[in-house]
Amino acid sequence: PISIIKLGDYCFYGCSSLKSINIPSSINEIGYGCFKRCLLKSINIPSSINEIGDDCFYECKSLKSINIPSSVSKIGNYCFYECSSLKSINIPSSITSFGNNCFYKCSSLTSINIPSSINEIKNNCFYECKSLKSINIPSSISKIGNYCFYECSLLTSINIPSSVSEIGIYCFSRCLLILINIPSSISKIGNYCFDKCSSLKSINIPTSVREIGDGCFYECYSLTSINIPSSVSKIGDGCFYECSSLTSINIPSSVSKIKNNCFYGCYSLKSINIPSSVSEIGDGCFYECSLLTSINIPSSISKIGDDCFIYCISLTSINIPSSITSFGNNCFYECSSLTSINIPSSVSEIGDGCFYKCSLLTSINIPSSISKIGDDCFSRCSSLKSINISLSISEIKNNCFYECKSLKSINIPISIIKLGDYCFYGCSSLKSINIPSSITSFGNNCFYGCYSLTSINIPSSVSKIGDDCFYECSLLTSINIPSSVSKIGNRCFVYCMSLKSINIPSSITSFGESCFYGCGYVEELSQNKRIPRKCFNKD
Repeated sequence: PISIIKLGDYCFYGCSSLKSINIPSSINEIGYGCFKRCLLKSINIPSSINEIGDDCFYECKSLKSINIPSSVSKIGNYCFYECSSLKSINIPSSITSFGNNCFYKCSSLTSINIPSSINEIKNNCFYECKSLKSINIPSSISKIGNYCFYECSLLTSINIPSSVSEIGIYCFSRCLLILINIPSSISKIGNYCFDKCSSLKSINIPTSVREIGDGCFYECYSLTSINIPSSVSKIGDGCFYECSSLTSINIPSSVSKIKNNCFYGCYSLKSINIPSSVSEIGDGCFYECSLLTSINIPSSISKIGDDCFIYCISLTSINIPSSITSFGNNCFYECSSLTSINIPSSVSEIGDGCFYKCSLLTSINIPSSISKIGDDCFSRCSSLKSINISLSISEIKNNCFYECKSLKSINIPISIIKLGDYCFYGCSSLKSINIPSSITSFGNNCFYGCYSLTSINIPSSVSKIGDDCFYECSLLTSINIPSSVSKIGNRCFVYCMSLKSINIPSSITSFGESCFYGCGYVEELSQNKRIPRKCFNKD
């Protein structure tokens, strides 16, 4: 009735059978959530209303059209949230503000006019408006909020006027944009701004931009080139992550750090120039840049991060300056075309898996400055024939030379006190090895599958021989176990079929399971009553 002047908050909330309503001109206020989750198909707002409150038509999923009179100056937060049948809406020039999430998931909305009375498009305003093909942003707009056009998956182009000074995070993420011009009013492109814009081919970045945010062009698969102006001082983490069509890029001398995962998965990147202004290359920076053939690292850089050049399978050479102090974990992991590398004397540490499966690497010199070589460091370097280990190293760690099948000999310096698990596992060409008196233990599987090893000296400093230590050393003919050894591990000499002599001292108090199974000296050994029967049985 016309006597009603106000519809209270949540007045018709959840009236799921309400399909139509007549709002008389006497009504001057519609409360929060008034028609939330109703089944309304259309509605006329009388000219007596000057504000549509928060959540007013929230999840009115059957609402197809609405008339907003010129008396209305404000549309509240979440006003048309998930009105999934709403195809079009006319916004009068009287409107000065859209609330946050105003048209969130209006998935049938194909077009909308934004009047010049609006100065800001707020957060999530057109989030997942998947039918929206075009939109005009007037020159009155100064800010486009976070997630504003997120996954507007039919939006192919947009004009950003020079009035806009700020673009929020994830603003155009997952849109179908092909090209875009950033106006000179912008100083920062927000985090993940064009994330997963898989059709984006080109973008113009003006000299006003100082910062490109984290993941800004994340998975922009069609982006072939980009010019970064000298005004840019910061490029964020994962900025060009999996830009798989990017063939080249310039990094200006204004940039001081190439951050983590910056060019991760840029499979088409063939070359890159790193300016002398850069002091650090972050973790995973060139991860799987599989067409990158060479790279020059300037002397300004002191550290190469973890996973930096992992899977750079075309990288044949790299210049390491004397400023570098450490190689991160998995730094050159599976750089399968790398034939040589110079490690300068400034380097003190080589991380885990650093040269894992560098299958063409034939030799390497480790300078005396290095005090640590990580686990798996040269694992599966199948062409490695020689290596020099300096006196500064105290331990050869787990899997260090795992399956280095071309390694014929190695000199272990007296500084080494421990040989780690799987240390020389599968070194099938290893014929001789010198074990210094500093060694106290052999790790599990230490010489497993060293088929060419004919003899080995075990110094009196060793107290334990680990599990599977000489498993399948099929050419090993003799071995002397010193009286310092108290334990022989499980399966220690399994399938040492050429073994003709072995000394078992009285110091051994623990014999592992199947330790002499399949051993060539088994008949003589079986007569030793100190050796339990379990040693000759299959595990």
